[in-house]
Amino acid sequence: MVVLSKIYTKTGDAGETALGNGARVAKHSLRVSAYGNVDETNATVGMARLHSRGDMDAALQRISNDLFDLGADLCTPDMYKDATAEYPPLRMIAGQVARLEAEIDVMNARLTPLRSFILPGGSPLAAHLHLCRTICRRAERGVVELATMEEVNAEAVKYLNRLSDWFFVAGRIANNDGADDVLWVPGLAR
Repeated sequence: MVVLSKIYTKTGDAGETALGNGARVAKHSLRVSAYGNVDETNATVGMARLHSRGDMDAALQRISNDLFDLGADLCTPDMYKDATAEYPPLRMIAGQVARLEAEIDVMNARLTPLRSFILPGGSPLAAHLHLCRTICRRAERGVVELATMEEVNAEAVKYLNRLSDWFFVAGRIANNDGADDVLWVPGLAR
């Protein structure tokens, strides 16, 4: 259980922070940047939830929780070192990726196939979901970059890849099942 009795500790004043395993690293390290981008994605999910209701809101809440799981996974390096600890590190699992895929399939079945790219916008929820999508893609790029230098859970990368697709399809759902999508018109402003 997490207990936060004091919010500021001053331990990061010199530009370092502690990872989940206690190691101290620079705040600009690839690992900290990677889970920071995941945290930013989660913050945009919170903004999207201001406009969501019902099943969409419940799905976004699950995703928000997953993103905390993902942050916990990324902030604890040494993927297999502590697997036998009393409290082994929290890791993303294939089931979380599979759930996103199943939800994408259900949402996508309601939609007419696209014949054009769409622009971010339409309803407020759709616009926020597109912002979630783009920040999620940045988070994915950061985790992939981290994986070139350090060990990263492969399910973390898969999760972010599927999640950006989830946000795209959910944005179309939020636009009246795609009927209110804003279509790209190539060269319109020439």
